[in-house]
Amino acid sequence: MDYSKEQLTEARRQIDSTVHKLRQTVLTLEAKGDPARCKSQLTLARRRIEAFCLAGELIGRELDKLEQAAPGE
Repeated sequence: MDYSKEQLTEARRQIDSTVHKLRQTVLTLEAKGDPARCKSQLTLARRRIEAFCLAGELIGRELDKLEQAAPGE
């Protein structure tokens, strides 16, 4: 499926926003008195950060391809 530059750009913006919020969540959970109690939440947040970063990277590659295919637009 082909996506427009605008769709890809917005998707990356949303991913970046979500990653930022997840990183803040990790910091908050780590700052709790007993972070071991939040181990599963921390693990889940870190895995989501990794997955979203990967998705953002793939979107970046697609945007690069679009830019190379139509330079100057």
